[in-house]
Amino acid sequence: MNHFVANSNHKRVQRRLFANRVAQSIFFVATLFCLLVLSVLFYRVITQSWGWLDFQFLISKLSTNPQKAGIAGPLLGTFWLMLVVAPVAFVLGVGTAIYLEEYAKRGRLHSLIQTNIANLAGVPSIVFGLLGLTLFVRAADLGNVVLAGGLTLALLVLPIVVVASQEALRAVPQELREASYAMGATKWQTIRHVVLPAALPGILTGVILALSRAVGETAPLVVIGIPALLIPLPTGLLDKFTALPLQIYYWTIDSALVAEYAHLAACTIVILLLVMLAMNSAAILIRNRFQQRF
Repeated sequence: MNHFVANSNHKRVQRRLFANRVAQSIFFVATLFCLLVLSVLFYRVITQSWGWLDFQFLISKLSTNPQKAGIAGPLLGTFWLMLVVAPVAFVLGVGTAIYLEEYAKRGRLHSLIQTNIANLAGVPSIVFGLLGLTLFVRAADLGNVVLAGGLTLALLVLPIVVVASQEALRAVPQELREASYAMGATKWQTIRHVVLPAALPGILTGVILALSRAVGETAPLVVIGIPALLIPLPTGLLDKFTALPLQIYYWTIDSALVAEYAHLAACTIVILLLVMLAMNSAAILIRNRFQQRF
């Protein structure tokens, strides 16, 4: 009897080990496939941009001549966009998270709001483009300017900022709040001097990663009618503009007629990847610095 039980247990263990090896092999093959696809994409972009990407490309304006075209306009337009998106998304997103986590009463309404915020994070970006077109371009009569594009992208990343900020606030130990109340601090004083400093690394990380998504968005800008014309460089929030992902889109389309535009699109992709890499690196550095501080 004991021999039968031991043999049964041994077979069960062998089946589990075999299933574990199969799962490990599947995950390994999936990882290799993803790395292969990324390697092909990077190789394609680097080879097409080789010999075209230089400092002159960064400071030159858009041109119908591929040899003279540059991304000074799209680069500056992207910078102005982030000047709108960053403060709007940070203030509204963090403020909403603080209210939902620290002030709002738990109940059906709270659960409904939470569910809708989570669902908004998965809404296609083109829907936010339609919302921006209706609210900012037409209803507010702003036109396709920097401010309209920035507010549209801020709405796009707002759910991401709210969710990330809520998770950071929940990670703060409740004991810190109780200790602050025991010292006679008010609700707002506790949030300002105890909760926010402790949650700041997670909040900033979420905000910067949300901005990284906004930098690479194309569909909302296409919907609100951002042109890819030879327009002057934007100098304010009410100027017309173009952006890096939008220029990649139009140059990729134009490459069917003029092959040189494919090289310009590849160069712009490299610059956009470097911008996103810099933003993600900044998120990691800021998080590590504040974690050491608090």
